[in-house]
Amino acid sequence: MNRPDGPLDVVTIGETMVMFAPVEPVPLAQAPRLAMYAGGAESNVATYLAELGHHVRWAGRLGDDPFGGLILRALEDAGVDTRAVVRVPGGRTGVYVKDTHAGSTAVYYYRDRSAARGLTPDVLGDPLLDGARILHLSGITAAISDSSRAMVLAGVRERPDPSRLVSFDVNYRPGLWPAETAAPLLAEVADRSDLVFVGLDEARVLWGCRTPADVRAVLPNPGTVVVKDGEVGAYALGSGGEVFVPSPRVRVVEPVGAGDAFAAGYLAAVLDGDAEEARLRFGHLLAAAALSVTSDHGSLPARAWLRRHLEISADDWARLDLSDGW
Repeated sequence: MNRPDGPLDVVTIGETMVMFAPVEPVPLAQAPRLAMYAGGAESNVATYLAELGHHVRWAGRLGDDPFGGLILRALEDAGVDTRAVVRVPGGRTGVYVKDTHAGSTAVYYYRDRSAARGLTPDVLGDPLLDGARILHLSGITAAISDSSRAMVLAGVRERPDPSRLVSFDVNYRPGLWPAETAAPLLAEVADRSDLVFVGLDEARVLWGCRTPADVRAVLPNPGTVVVKDGEVGAYALGSGGEVFVPSPRVRVVEPVGAGDAFAAGYLAAVLDGDAEEARLRFGHLLAAAALSVTSDHGSLPARAWLRRHLEISADDWARLDLSDGW
């Protein structure tokens, strides 16, 4: 896929790893075959946005090993701009493996010595990031090392480009750090951002929130806080009040990656100038794609199909059933 020309729409910064997943949705110990993909919260967002025709640049650090080459190839094939990527001589690229069980997924990480742990605040000053309309970060990057945490904090505290919208996905991973450590830092980063994505389940673990209004009380300063509540739906709480859009019905093969897809759909609609309800719908549609596959990334229908479903009536949306695909 050719990389879009013209102004830079989105910059994402974070770790991308090689991901192994069973080809069939079965437990890892029973899987006869594994497939290999590129996977990482921020690059997942970048991939979807690039496939939708936006100019998006992913900045990160990869080892100079074959896994790093695989990731670069996969992102470039999807249309992601990788000119801000650093290949670290002698560095290693992280690996993770999905273990799919009935109704849930366990993830095993092998990233202790990954090149991405060397991310520092200096990356924010790279001229290749200049001019982007949106900077997208996630709580995963804040958890992998002290220096990457400093980078995320600098991104919201220092604001090298004050005109740029800062988008933050809380993306709390209990396997990376305990809630008592993560909660205050993630609350600070989220509250200093312009746009926040957070699951109601993770907000409950981190901050004891029971409702979207509780989340908004913890995060009063962002322009918009998007609260996702699984199969129930998603809420956007902004200056215009609360907007709710229910989730369409979908057959869940594997849930990891759906949050990244939702964020990408929402950001695509922001870039397109859509209203809040359409932004939430776009998020739901891309999340449905991710939920239907064992990898982090699902195939998208034609952009015209997606745009058409942003405009159907509320009643038609409530009846939307994607259980059998697009």
